[in-house]
Amino acid sequence: MTSSPEKSAAKSADPVDSLVLHATDNHVSWITLNRPEALNAITPDQRERLIQHLSHASCDPDVRAVVITATGRGFCAGADLRGGPPTGGPPAGERVAGERVAGERVAGERVAGDVARMIRLGAQRLIGAVLDCEKPVIAAVNGTAAGLGAHLALACDLVLAADSAKFIEVFVRRGLVPDGGGAYLLPRLIGPQRAKELMFFGDALTAADAARLGLVNRVVPPDDLEKTARDWAERLATGPTRALALTKQLVNASLDTDRTTAFAAEAAAQEINMTTTDANEGVAAFTERRTPHYRGR
Repeated sequence: MTSSPEKSAAKSADPVDSLVLHATDNHVSWITLNRPEALNAITPDQRERLIQHLSHASCDPDVRAVVITATGRGFCAGADLRGGPPTGGPPAGERVAGERVAGERVAGERVAGDVARMIRLGAQRLIGAVLDCEKPVIAAVNGTAAGLGAHLALACDLVLAADSAKFIEVFVRRGLVPDGGGAYLLPRLIGPQRAKELMFFGDALTAADAARLGLVNRVVPPDDLEKTARDWAERLATGPTRALALTKQLVNASLDTDRTTAFAAEAAAQEINMTTTDANEGVAAFTERRTPHYRGR
């Protein structure tokens, strides 16, 4: 899938900007993964840029919806596993020739805590950035979404998929435990038994089957994916942005809390929302029998 974000990427000298394209159009932030030769596997630099764009979308009042998509035949093949493990130790200039300084790591050495730290500061931060984004986020899944790539899509508020797309919990194929919040997201979306089936076997799930299970909102022909994503995003971008943000927070928290807490959060959200311009406009438009004009404030 390609779109207008490609044009803006050429303006920057930062090479990461060519790998994560970005543009804002009609109050919609378009974030496009652009490593088609690697099926858009995410490098650490790309991950940080994605988090940055999502954070900026949250605080920019002119951004009122977000679309995450990709170029080529893959949406995202997961984290790029080609990089080596982290290394560390004192700078080389401080070492005595031939001597290993206390605490220095041998190249490639892994110590306790490295993996947990990498997951916490890496994949989990990315998924958290999607879940916590204060604007509605749409995934436009143009191709295979595997591993972290599947979780990136499923963390979005709405998921559109080309009928050629596939979703794969690929971790078991590598002898790995799911990361990027997979064991948190999937049971909440489709229940524990279905989640275990996908994670235990690692079979590819077609877009149609993903929709049947409730993982995908709508499946469309590949040529219609960008248009549908644009239509949905622009519709959201004309909505009451703060009300949508509060609604997103309530829904995301609903499965992790008891009724009393949920009801209190709902009442608090209503109180906050009624201070917004859009809430007042919505009520006025209703009483005046006209279409509301929301400003996202």
